[in-house]
Amino acid sequence: MIDHSHPQSKEELMYEIEHEWNLLLEVVVKLSPEQMTTPDSGGWSPKDNLAHLSAWMNVMRRAYLGGEPPHAVLGIDEQKFKGLDEDGENAVLFELNRRRPTDDILNELRIVHSEAIKTLEAMEFEDLMKPFRSNDPEQRRVIEVVLGNTSEHFKEHRVTIERALKP
Repeated sequence: MIDHSHPQSKEELMYEIEHEWNLLLEVVVKLSPEQMTTPDSGGWSPKDNLAHLSAWMNVMRRAYLGGEPPHAVLGIDEQKFKGLDEDGENAVLFELNRRRPTDDILNELRIVHSEAIKTLEAMEFEDLMKPFRSNDPEQRRVIEVVLGNTSEHFKEHRVTIERALKP
């Protein structure tokens, strides 16, 4: 059985990523400096959500696609990293980024996005359809990891930011 739940070509993949990226930016440009740093009920501000997106997009590009150790890309001590689940990793990243200026976060986000796009454009679609890792318990393909750290992740956090801003 063929799985058609993901893009069927590189062009479709790039379109999906850019489409969700643009929707995210449409929300971000409407935020005032105060809104950008106002925490939601979970304690994260839009700025925190954007720092999170940047970090995981960078992990996708440098670690998952580039082979660097994830802990090094995230800036987390290797021993500490080994004891963390995804929520723990996100909590550490939150603490590492929460005091950073908004402009710094936004600049980094744009740079990381641009680098991720360049990396993906240089890949063959066939390589995106390969298994992510032989020991991946979810048996995902590379494209699923890419989507989870780009378009799907952009949408998830865009919706979170929009929800927090509604009166």
